[in-house]
Amino acid sequence: MNIIITGASQGIGNAVVKKLAQDSKNHIIAISRNAEKLNALAKDCQQINSDSTVYPIPFDLASSNYAFDLLPKILEKFDTVDILVNNAGYLVKKEFFDLTDEDFDQAFNINVKTVFKLSRALLPNFKSGTHIINVGSMGGIQGSAKFPGLSLYSAAKGAVAVLSEAMAEEFKDRGISVNCLAFGAVQTEMLEQAFPGYQAPISPDQIANFVAEFCVNGNKFFNGKILPVSISTP
Repeated sequence: MNIIITGASQGIGNAVVKKLAQDSKNHIIAISRNAEKLNALAKDCQQINSDSTVYPIPFDLASSNYAFDLLPKILEKFDTVDILVNNAGYLVKKEFFDLTDEDFDQAFNINVKTVFKLSRALLPNFKSGTHIINVGSMGGIQGSAKFPGLSLYSAAKGAVAVLSEAMAEEFKDRGISVNCLAFGAVQTEMLEQAFPGYQAPISPDQIANFVAEFCVNGNKFFNGKILPVSISTP
């Protein structure tokens, strides 16, 4: 399968790349701003499976130049895309009255606009059976627990959830499935930033087992769904 995963330099994205790379039939493009971490990820995957195929593509998804700076690099490797995991995320933790316009723009640009832009850019390369997985958060689900300082993050992830539902409707005639995984507490760098000192009950490696399986088979059972993946929130 041809797979693209954003936000692959750390956390859940990094762990999912490693899990999917265990299957030599998977060819994975890993996208992140951090070239050093991406190259280390590719080496780790080679150690896990010497026949793994992981292509690191350093790219800042906040850039506007997808057509010129990102898409050609993807198309060098893939003609079609079987799985897209829009995992890249950005967290700002501030009290509401301290938030700036720039905070708002950054939170929505990274968490929401990148999902729109990358999915739109790759639309000609999707085929019937393609599965798009947008990574949300329990904080973005209406009625879930909310926490001080995370208003913009929660709002942006809420937008990702609704966008996923809308994308599934837009793409269904093409046979393309879109789902949103709303994670609870997973022990990542972002969780530590949001809740310093909190120990989550699930590690990135553990959640990667679920996500990798869902990427490959989830579209056989779900489309246009926002799926809570959580046994706890802080």
